[in-house]
Amino acid sequence: MITTISITGPVSRKAGGLFQSVRHLYQSLQAPDLRVHVLGVSDEFSREDIPAWAPVEVSGFQPFLSGQFGYSRKFYKEAERFHPDIIHTHGLWVYSSIVTTRLHRKFGTPYLISPHGMLDPWAVANSRWKKRMAHLLFEGSHLRQAACIRALCESEARSIRAYGLKNPVAVIPNGINLPDDRVETSKVTPAPWHDLAKPGCKILFFLSRIHPKKGLENLLRAWAENQKSKIKNRNSEDWVLAIAGWDQGGHENELKRMASELGISWTDVRDQKSELGSQRSEIQQISRVSESRVQELSFSLLFLGPQFDEEKAGCYRECDAFILPSFSEGLPMVILEAWAYGKPVMMTPGCNLPVGFESGAAQCIEADPASIARGLADFFNLSESDRGEMGRRGLELVKRNFTWESIAVQMRSVYDWILGGGNPPDCVRFLK
Repeated sequence: MITTISITGPVSRKAGGLFQSVRHLYQSLQAPDLRVHVLGVSDEFSREDIPAWAPVEVSGFQPFLSGQFGYSRKFYKEAERFHPDIIHTHGLWVYSSIVTTRLHRKFGTPYLISPHGMLDPWAVANSRWKKRMAHLLFEGSHLRQAACIRALCESEARSIRAYGLKNPVAVIPNGINLPDDRVETSKVTPAPWHDLAKPGCKILFFLSRIHPKKGLENLLRAWAENQKSKIKNRNSEDWVLAIAGWDQGGHENELKRMASELGISWTDVRDQKSELGSQRSEIQQISRVSESRVQELSFSLLFLGPQFDEEKAGCYRECDAFILPSFSEGLPMVILEAWAYGKPVMMTPGCNLPVGFESGAAQCIEADPASIARGLADFFNLSESDRGEMGRRGLELVKRNFTWESIAVQMRSVYDWILGGGNPPDCVRFLK
């Protein structure tokens, strides 16, 4: 019996895509001869979300101080109690890195790191001085002593080498569970825009953290430019941009103010669905549209808030296309999810899924406003059948390359190699 602990950040929906990718990985890895236990940070959603990890055992620890570092005295004590054969760390720059390094030094326990894009150039440059300090204090030794570093794609593997690390690198992508087509229509949850969007309009859907890294400011600039060019781009008036995700650092309010300044007609779907007479926040006060005129106007931009489980599935089912204009990603689960629902995708090279461009499942845009605006115009002028074919290619791509079953086999082969030696599996590269 092999015992492994996975050390991660939040064990709830607050982890965003990591909540899905780490959870499904270990649910797929769980086996009679492999015991998996996940250790992470608890928050207000942990009690509700931990049951979704079953049958994987999960322990969440309340951090000593608020913030993202995640320090807890109980964290290390619980990890030490398990005395694992191998450790798998997810993410960097936080207390979990210190826990892993301490266990390695005390017991000689080998470990694997999944940075999830946190060593990509844009990510390293963001909060550069804090990360340099963290590298000197604890992260540098954590990275150097890893038995192997797992990259989600070839681009991330190159970033790991560019950071100066010489560890073996295993290239293993994230995976996806295909949606269940057997769900009865009467039990399907509709998208939050279902009763608000103008009949006949098409929805361009964004889902991710609401964070400057995701390129949403440039998307709004491009969207405003597209709205001004309706005469030239005759199909643009048929599309509505729907932005969903967890707000980080008040960035959603910044986007709302920016939309107003750019002259984009927008609304918050949560506000429209709330009871009349409810208290309106300051940011709702600056909306360009008063509640009494809601039924008279159509909007070109909708803010949806966080979307999970069946609500998220409803968004994917009812949207017409998906967009992710990020500056940097590891390997975004939301792109795989959109393809799993057969949706055409617009994304940047920073999303690290070049196979999407190569297979014709995605349209390439750069992260600057001009490129996004050109991409929107070109995409909107495609025929319905061309966009449909793009989505079908994405679905076939997911079925071929991104199922959790095949990814779990690769990950288990890396664990066995780290513990038993011998020849490395095919996914392990010693890149120069």
